[in-house]
Amino acid sequence: MTGWVIVLALLLAPLAAFARDEAAAAPPDLAALIECRASYEDFMSLAPVQADPLAAVALGWRPQPQANPFMAEYRLNAPITVFGHASDHIALAGEGVVAVLDLPDPRVLARELALEAGIDTPDKALFGREVRAEELPAGEDGIVWIDSAVVTVSNVDSHPGKTLAGCSYSRDPLEPQDAAEAPQQAAAASPAAAVPR
Repeated sequence: MTGWVIVLALLLAPLAAFARDEAAAAPPDLAALIECRASYEDFMSLAPVQADPLAAVALGWRPQPQANPFMAEYRLNAPITVFGHASDHIALAGEGVVAVLDLPDPRVLARELALEAGIDTPDKALFGREVRAEELPAGEDGIVWIDSAVVTVSNVDSHPGKTLAGCSYSRDPLEPQDAAEAPQQAAAASPAAAVPR
């Protein structure tokens, strides 16, 4: 009986490896990423795509001519729905991923999403809102990290008549309190500190 178990395990091992590879190659949930429902790790899974256009092709994304030097654009085989609007046009830009929507005025969507105005002029509009800021437990190095996700809606000169809507992800170290700062601040606030020497 033990021999049969070993044989069966050997036969199933390639299938298990195939299943793991398929899971690793599963396409990202773009709608979740764009709507800030995904995690920082989910966003970082796009790093191979940003580094290698062939990785995007493997996902079924079609790289587009670079109309904006700060964005890598792709067309999707099937449209996705984000923020209530369908689009088959996405872009990766810095620490974010956006959908390119057929909306001439980004202010309409910004109001629907209750975003705050960063820039609002006749030519340029940029709105955003932090939807998540989570403190991660300190690791072995003692550093505490903050995971943040910010919904953004904007327009850009390279895409007239379009609205860019998406999410920016970041993970930054929580600035430690410098133990030496407290005595210095106390000394600066004391009456003796105001006396010229």
